[in-house]
Amino acid sequence: MTVREIAELAEVSIGTVDRVLYKRGRVSPETRARVEEIIEKYQFTPNPIARRLKRNRAYHFCALLPRRDQDAGYWGMALQGIQQAAAEIAPLGVKTELIEFDRYSQDEFQASADEVLEMKPDGLIFPPIMPDRTRPFIEKIRRADIPCIFFDADLPGMEPVCAIGQDSFRGGYLAGRLMHLFAGKITKPAAILDAHGEDYHIIRRREGFLRYAGEHQFPVLVQEYSGYKGTEISVEEIRRFLRDSPELTGIFVTNCMAHRVAAAVKEPGDFLLIGYDLIPNNRLGLQEGRIDAIISQRPEYQGREALLNLYRRIVLEQQIPPRVEIPLDMYLKENIPS
Repeated sequence: MTVREIAELAEVSIGTVDRVLYKRGRVSPETRARVEEIIEKYQFTPNPIARRLKRNRAYHFCALLPRRDQDAGYWGMALQGIQQAAAEIAPLGVKTELIEFDRYSQDEFQASADEVLEMKPDGLIFPPIMPDRTRPFIEKIRRADIPCIFFDADLPGMEPVCAIGQDSFRGGYLAGRLMHLFAGKITKPAAILDAHGEDYHIIRRREGFLRYAGEHQFPVLVQEYSGYKGTEISVEEIRRFLRDSPELTGIFVTNCMAHRVAAAVKEPGDFLLIGYDLIPNNRLGLQEGRIDAIISQRPEYQGREALLNLYRRIVLEQQIPPRVEIPLDMYLKENIPS
């Protein structure tokens, strides 16, 4: 199906079809409805290369995310997906700029946020972690009319074009169910270790686990570590917690740091250990039997889909869903993907 064929079917000029496609110029409501009906019926999508040439412009997207080495390499996995998508859309006239920041430095985050605002990209993908820091930035993005897609996490009230991520409450609930299934009757406390307890998606994971524990009446101990303290949670901090809480059924780690809990334990099997994200260290912990289960949220897929959905929305002007939910993939030693 071509623009000329649409024009012939609708009995209008090619220029009229062009005005309907690109939402410019005046077209009567009746004519617009007739053309749009044909476009919908034949699922016509404009050629993005021809469109760019016609508009005589390139598109500039930005990806703002924590440094690739932080959170045990989790953001590096997301970055791989972003880079893959960037390579796919580059020949279509889209330049993607990657800006990484130290998530433990307020000054560095602010400098990176200001850089994004100054460049005024056509679109942005961004994980809204550390709400107290990111909310003011997102408000400025909205006022600047820069379309934004969230990935990895969501933040209520911010209204991005699309949010890509898991249902965090269900993830925490699943972790509680796994703890219960593995342990059987739980009499000693199950601990929740929150390495970034202020993040909204971490809060929801904790709430999900607590909901399951409440429904099945087993004790829970919550240990929270703030990400604002300037560093990632250390093995020594975890060892202090374990010394203070020697009797545990298991630990649910609400982010990717399950491998550090495993490293802090003298003898594997002292308690159950359930965590998030199939980063290399957690994969090794599963293989060696030091971690019992990992819930994966596919960071590579999230990064790739975030950028591709921004392309679909901005360049192709397609409708995209307001939310893309990532499945709760669960890995044990026996089903680790190769």
